[in-house]
Amino acid sequence: MTGEERKVIMASSAGTIFEWYDFYLYGSLAAIIGAQFFTAFPEATRNVFALLAFAAGFIVRPFGALVFGALGDIVGRKYTFLMTILIMGLSTFLVGLLPSYSSWGAAAPIILIGLRMLQGLALGGEYGGAAVYVAEHAPANQRGYFTAFIQTTATLGLLLSLIVILSVQGYVNANWAPTAVLDAAGAVIMNPDGTEKMIKAFDLWGWRIPFLASIGLLLVSLYIRLQMNESPAFKKMKEEGAASKAPLREAFGTWKNGKIALIALFGLVAGQAVVWYSGQFYALFFMQNVIKIDSFTANVLVAWSLILGTGGFLFFGALSDRIGRKPVILAGCLIAALTYNIVFPLLTRTANPALYAAHQTQVTVIASPDDCSFQFNPTGTAKFTSSCDIAKATLARTSVNYTTVEDPAATVAQIKIGDTVIPAYDAAALTGDDLKNTTAAFNKGVNDALTAAGYPLSAAANTTVAKAANFVDIFTAQKITVILILTYLILLVTMVYGPIAAMLVELFPTRIRYSGLSLPYHIGNGWFGGLMPATAFAISAQSGNVYGGLWYPIIIAGATVVIGAIFVPGNTHKKDIFADDAK
Repeated sequence: MTGEERKVIMASSAGTIFEWYDFYLYGSLAAIIGAQFFTAFPEATRNVFALLAFAAGFIVRPFGALVFGALGDIVGRKYTFLMTILIMGLSTFLVGLLPSYSSWGAAAPIILIGLRMLQGLALGGEYGGAAVYVAEHAPANQRGYFTAFIQTTATLGLLLSLIVILSVQGYVNANWAPTAVLDAAGAVIMNPDGTEKMIKAFDLWGWRIPFLASIGLLLVSLYIRLQMNESPAFKKMKEEGAASKAPLREAFGTWKNGKIALIALFGLVAGQAVVWYSGQFYALFFMQNVIKIDSFTANVLVAWSLILGTGGFLFFGALSDRIGRKPVILAGCLIAALTYNIVFPLLTRTANPALYAAHQTQVTVIASPDDCSFQFNPTGTAKFTSSCDIAKATLARTSVNYTTVEDPAATVAQIKIGDTVIPAYDAAALTGDDLKNTTAAFNKGVNDALTAAGYPLSAAANTTVAKAANFVDIFTAQKITVILILTYLILLVTMVYGPIAAMLVELFPTRIRYSGLSLPYHIGNGWFGGLMPATAFAISAQSGNVYGGLWYPIIIAGATVVIGAIFVPGNTHKKDIFADDAK
């Protein structure tokens, strides 16, 4: 690798790392931010809202790909880089300044989602430019290896965000005491065990510091981007007058090029996306919200798995230079589809043995099918007041595995935990003190039965759950095993993601390359991948199985293997990516 090639990779990668850092701060803090901006909704709905706000940035990424992809093919790679980093950095900084729901009401979450969408637009233009810029500088026989450095940036940006969060979290919580959590009426909220519910200083206000600190990264990123030269392939096209004047129409307006985009999306990127987000973000969310590991420990364990697994991007990128991109990517999708239903239960069993043991107790909701609603509530307007809905929501909050037995004759839903039966209630038929007292009695009955079945309802009293006191507190058999499980998931990510940039670059000619690869990439990663955590959580909550949501990535990854094996061209690693430029 020459000095100039190293400069190209370092300049592209450094700016992109900072941009991913900005984007993933929210994902790393989704549960905490959800509690600040969606406090008007029940906990289950709040978690879905938090994930949907995270996903909002992904939903708009294809639109950013269209806008900035076209600009990149018309005005150049460098100036598009500068625009995307500026939008991303300012949006992230403003999230840190945004007042919470308690101060601004409904305006706060609306503005939050708007800022997330601006981030998504910027990122929609970022990745394609970085991948194209590096690929057009790389030697023909090392495109996979060179572009794999760009592939590491998403993971390194996530790792950087976790390190900053952990550092700030440790400092803030060590110097400011927790405070009691209050409801809308100003009364202290109680835990299921009768103790006051407390909130740590970082969860209350300290989470803003990493967002505000991003202004420094923005200045560094702008400086780095200003030092970059334009891609020589693009400069040559501009000088010869061969650049596309309508790259979007040329890339997607004909069946010849549109077909390539569809094959790239369904035969490569969709599966890559769900494996990527399952292995990193859903694994983090799963640990924090399903198996009830505290956020500090979960971030520490994921951070170590990222450190151990990130080298896989370079390994599999280089491997694809020798054996081809297609077999590496599809093998990663296939292995993921075959092993997710083994790995995630193993993660629960290792990280929270008490919860895993409690899952072995049969829990059943007996209810009339007419009494049960689909509890995925993306608008927050639905009112789940039936006895069946109340029973399911109560169990979902405590990560209970349960099955639903339909009984058309049932007038009120019942929860059966082992041999204990607790009748639910119809909230719509009760008001005032009757509703309050009935709710309290029902919750106590369920909590008592779950405690008897071994469910660890009090996190402080659960001595079996993995817990790290600091970043290097990992040297126990339990925590090392959890890190190894997470590292396995990261290695699957590196298999599918390491070669994908080179593969996409090789599918499109230079004149429409930025636009052509950006749209399928961001539809796949923005929609299939970005919606994966929210969709999987909703499926799990509805089905009563904490692992039910895994069928979403399993089915999509499996479908990608079949479509890719049939339609994706092989041996693209041997292709001259500039061969069509003279046509």
